[in-house]
Amino acid sequence: MKRVLSTAAACALLLLSATSFAQGLADKVQEYTLKNGMKVLMVPRHTSPTVAAWIRFKVGSVDERSDERGLAHLLEHMLFKGTKTLGTRDYAAEKPVLDQIEKTAQALMAEEAKKDKADPKVVAKLTADLNRLEKEGEKYVVKEEFADIYARNGATGYNAFTSKDGTTYIINLPSNKLELWAAIESDRMQNAVLREFYTEMKVVKEERRRSYDAEPEGKLWETFIADAFNAHPNGQPTIGWMSDIEQLTRTKAERFLHKYYAPNNAIMALVGDFEPSQAIALIEKYFGNIPPGQPVPPVTVEEPQQAGEKRTEVIGDAEAELYVGFHKPTLPAFDDYVFDVIDMLLTSGRTSRLYKKLVMEQQIATSVSSFTAPGSRYPNLFIISATPLAPHSVAEVEKSIDEELERLKKEPMTARELQQILNQLEAEESRQMASNGGLARNLTEYEAVAGTWRYLIEHRQKVAAITPQDVMRVANQYFTKENRNVGYLTKKQ
Repeated sequence: MKRVLSTAAACALLLLSATSFAQGLADKVQEYTLKNGMKVLMVPRHTSPTVAAWIRFKVGSVDERSDERGLAHLLEHMLFKGTKTLGTRDYAAEKPVLDQIEKTAQALMAEEAKKDKADPKVVAKLTADLNRLEKEGEKYVVKEEFADIYARNGATGYNAFTSKDGTTYIINLPSNKLELWAAIESDRMQNAVLREFYTEMKVVKEERRRSYDAEPEGKLWETFIADAFNAHPNGQPTIGWMSDIEQLTRTKAERFLHKYYAPNNAIMALVGDFEPSQAIALIEKYFGNIPPGQPVPPVTVEEPQQAGEKRTEVIGDAEAELYVGFHKPTLPAFDDYVFDVIDMLLTSGRTSRLYKKLVMEQQIATSVSSFTAPGSRYPNLFIISATPLAPHSVAEVEKSIDEELERLKKEPMTARELQQILNQLEAEESRQMASNGGLARNLTEYEAVAGTWRYLIEHRQKVAAITPQDVMRVANQYFTKENRNVGYLTKKQ
């Protein structure tokens, strides 16, 4: 006969497991802070001769002013273009051309801003001048020199990503190439040149058209998020609206870059085969003399409390899709940990409540998931996403989701469900920590968002202490009609 643990006993055992995991990670992470404010997190692992190197800047799209929307994402592209020594054949000759390009582009944008009153002849001349200057500038450009140097030296996974919360540059490289990485990345941090700016702007505009304007699912997502936030910049798309992108200039981008993409706003993580003392010496040598920039100011605007349900419909040539979202606090609020439990209870695995009900039993949806978005530094949304299975409708799926949320308010989760959640959490954390890149990502992410990488240590301990009563309280507090946002995609007839 199988022995069933009581809720208290299950919690006690899993708290013990969480404490063991936390102690192991706490002993491995070594911290170092440069005088210019750059934080370095190191975990030596001598299992293979490679190192995952991540640099995260604590500045994302949520930090943009209204006339800067899309800059963080565009800068992610631009910082692959090189520096005063990399990516150019002759920077001294290139710079005057770059200055002329900027002067001409700003004049063209100013004329086009007049709309109907713009002089077509002036627009045509400035457009021709800009095209000519951009072609002249191409003579000096060495394409993808960063990537080529890294590839020739055995590095892989060279990439970057931008979110609401930050911008991160990543790479995996052989252990004996750590100094090469330090030389390249320190050069990029202090000497980046935003060449081919207006050419790259066209690339971003096309990315926006392809992923959002012409894609019903993308349009639903960004419209749903924008409708959910009246005041907070969390509601603005990271890529920016098309009119935002069209008004960006190299001058604005350089100002944003020089203010924030600096050591005091940077977190570096090294995980892999290296000696910390040698790594610190290299980092001091290459990054230590870079001056700090301005601290990223906090976003002070607060989203007003929602006073009624919001419904967003997008009609497009695609199958139906549904989002149901509720405003919630972010970490380190206790209720954020409770939402982690609710997330796994509802949609993590085939035995989770919503997956079992919608996909397996009722067979009215092909998939269902839940997650927190659009960022983590400021209050956000808990979102349930589902794809109806034809001929079932969005309304049917929404009704079943509502029923399951009501059940959360009244029926306490069982000890077995809690144990399954914590087992899954342990497995997921172990999977993420197994790779050098996964651990480097988590270290930089939580150091930036939570203020300390130790969130990784505390998280499972706090989740293990959550009770069924906590889940019911949070469900009753947040899963209300006046706090609900619903977005759905209707197929164009």
